[in-house]
Amino acid sequence: AKTPGNYAASLYAGEKAHKEGYTQVLWLDGVEQKYIEEVGAMNIFFLIDDELITPMLNGSILPGITRDSVIALAKSWDVKVSERRISIDEVMTAHESGKLQEIFGSGTAAVISPVGELKYGEQVLHIGDGSVGPMASKLFNSIQDIQYGNAKDSFGWIEPV
Repeated sequence: AKTPGNYAASLYAGEKAHKEGYTQVLWLDGVEQKYIEEVGAMNIFFLIDDELITPMLNGSILPGITRDSVIALAKSWDVKVSERRISIDEVMTAHESGKLQEIFGSGTAAVISPVGELKYGEQVLHIGDGSVGPMASKLFNSIQDIQYGNAKDSFGWIEPV
């Protein structure tokens, strides 16, 4: 469950990130401090070599409704989707090899929030050309179209009230 206490520990890191010009913090696991968990109050996705990867739910990651929607839509488009542990080193290596295509967060308020830059330690990764990537754009538009009744809801997400 989301509670204000869930976010109290993030205040210092968030303030530090804001001072450096960033809007969110990418959280790593608390044990090994190398596996990605989520970003800010959103779930996170990486498109690496045409595979859409999101951290698996492990009890510390919020099972977001928008996360589920992203996974369902991507699978319906025959995109390879993996829910698994993903390390920051894997992301760095994918960027260095040119296989990192997109990073984006998903959440109720923003729906899809693309990441244009990622800083880890002293390394700064520029993701794509800084604009919204094709996968993030397609997901955002598809979710919004379903929400607003402009596309068929084949998933049973919309409940008339």
